Amino acid sequence: MAVCSRVFWACLALALALLLSFTEARDHLVGGKADAWKVPSSEAESLNKWAEKNRFQIGDYLVWKYDSKKDSVLQVTREAYLSCNTTGPIEAHKEGETKLKLDKSGPYYFISGYQPNCEKGEKIIVVVMADRSTRARAGSPALSPALAPASELEAPAVAPTSGASSGLKAGFILVFGVVVSGVIVM
Repeated sequence: MAVCSRVFWACLALALALLLSFTEARDHLVGGKADAWKVPSSEAESLNKWAEKNRFQIGDYLVWKYDSKKDSVLQVTREAYLSCNTTGPIEAHKEGETKLKLDKSGPYYFISGYQPNCEKGEKIIVVVMADRSTRARAGSPALSPALAPASELEAPAVAPTSGASSGLKAGFILVFGVVVSGVIVM
């Protein structure tokens, strides 16, 4: 009987730890490496290709590392992104290491502060996924910007899910099964 009680509490603690680990904010090094904020040498090295392969959540951070004497990071509007307009950005960063919090869902547009670099492809669109818990609480089935068709945003498609969500579901089913079997045995 005491063994079943210990198993129950251990499984409950494991389930809570799993749940908390999936809600932590993450730092995303733009391009996946320290020297990625530069003019791409080919379409295959486009920063948007990197962004398409990642899932960005509210609360995550984007991190850029670059030579502050030669470059900067500008957060801009969609129109400024498309035209590489470096005047009047939403935010300008010239520190050499920039860390920005993604605090809302939808697309974020970033370009190089050096216009010729932007025109050669040094720019990125990051699409942050909608917070499902907020939508569910609000009861609003409205389409958020992060879930709008890509053609309306002119943004890269959101990367398909990896096996993480199915693995998470399987983990919770396993924990639930162990807990239920422990309760039945008790």
